[in-house]
Amino acid sequence: MCNSYFRLKILKEEFMSAIEKRDGFTTKWGFILACIGSAVGMGNIWRFPVLVSELGGMTFLIPYFIFVILIGSTGVIEEFALGRAAGAGPVGAFGMCTEMRGNRSIGEKIGIIPILGSLSLAIGYSCVMGWVFKYAWMSINGSMYAMQSNMEVIGSTFGQTASAWGANFWIIIALIASFIIMSMGVSGGIEKANKIMMPILFVLFVLLGIYIVFQPGSSNGYKYIFTVNFEGLLNPKIWIFAFGQAFFSLSVAGHGSVIYGSYLSKSEDISNSARNVALFDTLAALLAAFVIIPAMAVGGAELSSGGPGLMFIYLVNIMNNMAGGRIIEVIFYLCILFAGVSSIINLYEAPVAFLQEKFKANRVTATAIIHIIGCIVAICIQGIVSQWMDVVSIYICPLGALLAAIMFFWVAGKEFAEEAVNMGATKKIGSWFYPAGKYIYCLLALVALIAGALLGGIG
Repeated sequence: MCNSYFRLKILKEEFMSAIEKRDGFTTKWGFILACIGSAVGMGNIWRFPVLVSELGGMTFLIPYFIFVILIGSTGVIEEFALGRAAGAGPVGAFGMCTEMRGNRSIGEKIGIIPILGSLSLAIGYSCVMGWVFKYAWMSINGSMYAMQSNMEVIGSTFGQTASAWGANFWIIIALIASFIIMSMGVSGGIEKANKIMMPILFVLFVLLGIYIVFQPGSSNGYKYIFTVNFEGLLNPKIWIFAFGQAFFSLSVAGHGSVIYGSYLSKSEDISNSARNVALFDTLAALLAAFVIIPAMAVGGAELSSGGPGLMFIYLVNIMNNMAGGRIIEVIFYLCILFAGVSSIINLYEAPVAFLQEKFKANRVTATAIIHIIGCIVAICIQGIVSQWMDVVSIYICPLGALLAAIMFFWVAGKEFAEEAVNMGATKKIGSWFYPAGKYIYCLLALVALIAGALLGGIG
C-alpha cells in the first residue's frame, strides 16, 4: 500500500510541479543551518547553562547527551521525514497519514493543533524578541554599559521592558525583521538569512569563549562544568530535566521540523541531516554554557537564576564589570539576536505555510496576515507572557510532538515510515529505527507531556 502511495504521490508532484513549483531549500547545508537556527534559541542560552550549573556539570550533561542521541535519531528524523513525504506542513502531513486509513479529514483536523501551538509559541517568543532587540540596541549605543553595577537601575530597566505594554516598539521592530526575511520565501529569505546568521552566531560565541578563558577566576567555572558526581546520576530529577532540555531544545513539536522537512529535496539524506542538527544544537548549548558559567565565576556570582533574569539582569551586571565589557555586551546580544530571529521565523513558518496551502494565499499576503496577528496579540499579552509560554510549552508542544509521532509510526505504519526515511539515503536506516520510534520515542513524548504538567514544566 505504501509503495503504491509513494509512486502515486511522486507522479502527482511531478505533474503539479509543471504547473507551480513549490518553494524549498536549495542546498543541503541551507536546510541544516535553518534547522539548527530553529533549534538554537533562548532555551540554549538562559536555561541550559543554569541546569548545567544547578544539576552538577557533567553529571547533568551525561544524561543530556544520551537523550539528544535518542531523540535526534528518532523524533527529529521522524518529523523531517513526515514533512518531506507529505510535501506539506502538519495539516497536510497528518491528513496524508489518516488518508492511508481511509479518512483524510481526521488527520487534517488534528493537524490544526501543532499549527496553533506553533503560532502561540511564536507570539510568546515575539515578546521575548522585543526585549532582545531593545537590549541589543542598548549594548550598541552604550546605555547598557552606562548602568555599571547599579543593580537597581539594571533590574528596573528590565522590569519596565517586560511589563505590560513595556516593549511595544521593539516587538514591532522584531516582527518587521521577521516579516522581511519570511516574505522573501524559503530559499530567498529563510535559507539565506540562516546561512548568514548561524555561522556568525557560532563564530561570535567562540570569540566570547576565548575571551572568557583568559579572565581571572574563569577556571572555576570550567572545573565545575567537567565535574562528575556518580551518585548524582542516580537522582531521577537530573534525568527528567536532562530529558526535558534535550526534548525541547531539538524542537520536536510536530510543527517546525515538519514544515522545514516539507521543503527538503527527495534526494537528501534525512538521517545525516538530523544528526548534524542535533550535533550543532548541542554545540551551541555547550558554547553558551562555556561562556556564561565561567563569566559568572569571574564575577563571583552564583548561577542560581535562569530565564530572563539571567540574560537581562545578572549577566548585564557581570559584563559591565569586565574589561572591555561594552564590546562583550555587543557581541553577546548579537548572538542572542541571531539565535532568536532564526527561531522565530521557524515558528511563524508553519502557520504561514498553512495559509498558503489551505487558502492558496501568496507568500507575502500569508506572511503579513500571520505577522499582524502575532504583533497585535504579542503586544497585548506582555504582562502575562510567562504564563502564556508555560501553557504552550508544557501542554501544546509535547502534544504536537506526540501526535506527529503517532501519525508517522502508528497510523502510517512501518513500510511507510522506513521508505520515507530511506528516500535519498546513502545507507538505509537500521532495523532499530521503527521500534525505537514507535515505542521508545512515543513513550518519551507522552512522558514530556505528563511530567511537564505534573512538575510545572521540564524544558
